[in-house]
Amino acid sequence: MKRIGLIVLAAFIGGAAAIGGYKLFEPRTAQLSFQDQQKVLFASNSKVSSAGSVDFVEAAAAVSPAVVHIRTSYSASNGDSSPMDMFDQLFGGGGGRRMQRAPQAASGSGVILTSDGYIVTNNHVVDNADKIEVVLSDRRKVSAKVIGKDPNTDLALIKVDATDLPVIKMGNSDNVQVGEWVLAVGFPLDLQTTVTAGIVSAKSRSIGILAKNQNQPTQEEYEEYQRTGKVPDRTNTSIESFIQTDAAINPGNSGGALVNANGELIGINAAIASQTGTNVGYGFAIPINLAKKILDDFRKYGEVRRGYIGVTFAPLDADMAEKFQVKENTGLYITGVLPNSGAAAAGLQKGDIIKKVEGAVIYDSPDLQEKIGRLSPGDKVQLTYLRNGSEKSTSITLKGDDVKKVSPTLAASGKPTGATISKLGASFIPAPSELKAKYGVKNGVVVTNIQTGKLFDSVDVPNGMLITTVNGKSVNNAKDVEDALPSSKNGMTTISGVGPNGNYTFSF
Repeated sequence: MKRIGLIVLAAFIGGAAAIGGYKLFEPRTAQLSFQDQQKVLFASNSKVSSAGSVDFVEAAAAVSPAVVHIRTSYSASNGDSSPMDMFDQLFGGGGGRRMQRAPQAASGSGVILTSDGYIVTNNHVVDNADKIEVVLSDRRKVSAKVIGKDPNTDLALIKVDATDLPVIKMGNSDNVQVGEWVLAVGFPLDLQTTVTAGIVSAKSRSIGILAKNQNQPTQEEYEEYQRTGKVPDRTNTSIESFIQTDAAINPGNSGGALVNANGELIGINAAIASQTGTNVGYGFAIPINLAKKILDDFRKYGEVRRGYIGVTFAPLDADMAEKFQVKENTGLYITGVLPNSGAAAAGLQKGDIIKKVEGAVIYDSPDLQEKIGRLSPGDKVQLTYLRNGSEKSTSITLKGDDVKKVSPTLAASGKPTGATISKLGASFIPAPSELKAKYGVKNGVVVTNIQTGKLFDSVDVPNGMLITTVNGKSVNNAKDVEDALPSSKNGMTTISGVGPNGNYTFSF
């Protein structure tokens, strides 16, 4: 009896010490990445495969409390599209951006990442919303604010003021295998928590939906298109490397959880491929390994800080190999190297074929984009490539947005990014003579760097646009642009120019 009492006492002391240690450490977890916080909350799982038991009862019970219902509302004055427009584009029911004529509401799903209220969802679920309301598993309704959002990956991080929330365990999407069982958990069609099952039918899938969403015109651009038939230039910076599943996903599931049979989060449900607007067997989720980096950036900086190799490329197959006159049917054929980029510094050249990144074989563009999308400016990446049939390796230091924002039109000129005019939120360089000759103009400046959130960015002036006049005055350098700004009429500034898709006129 005495021995049993000692055992109980020892267990009590040990438990108290563990709880005390956790409480002592708990305030520090906010300084950790989402991945490191997971290590504190959950015991490590040594399984190599993501697959688990065919019985989904435990997995569904573990995950469902951490998946929330997100409701958004949009005012009548909000001229931006609702989240459902993203579906319309994929389903074939869209067109130009629809202007809202009355207050609207939409809904989606989200996944709780931390007990103090950080929630991941899709960008298109919360983008442009005037109000975001989260319904928790215990039916409480709480307001949420956006911490960060990124249309290039369709991810967003929101925050609610709540504590002791249920948390989902993150898995490893690299270990996901085609053919393994998965569950989709969310709030489809405004129903309560719904769990559906299916298998992973493909990985690293690109369907073009994020590029379409990026290219959706503003109302002004749409009216210009109707008048002239010209469309504005766009640079696709989206990253698509979806996990494809036949687990039933419907509108409302966006931002919800895709989990493996162990109850681990492996993806964030984002889209479906359908001509009807409802599930026909193809759903797509953002891999959680890509999401981890994006979400950590949101919490640290409020935005994504993405690294770039600095190349343009075309995925190889039999047809492209014939076009480029190469023997390789797989890999990425480099069509251009941006000046001052990591790729340029490492000596990569047009015609090189990227075969591996960090030892992983590259078959298509999503393979490269997802791996680079997990990295930050300043990170180094090992690249294996072919040049004239010989395999070579090099280490590349990734650069930041300054690489992306230099127009490919100027890549051959090697010009600097030019002088910045803070009022416009852009930089300008004198147009190279060969560029003026190409477009048949005698003067102009080129927009080389547009600052996020500033004026040119807000009115969607494209990078690489060759501006010929500002308020009717010819311009040849940044000073000409600045001198012409005060001559606006009725407080409106008008710039005109030309780009790869024709003539442009912007008034603001």
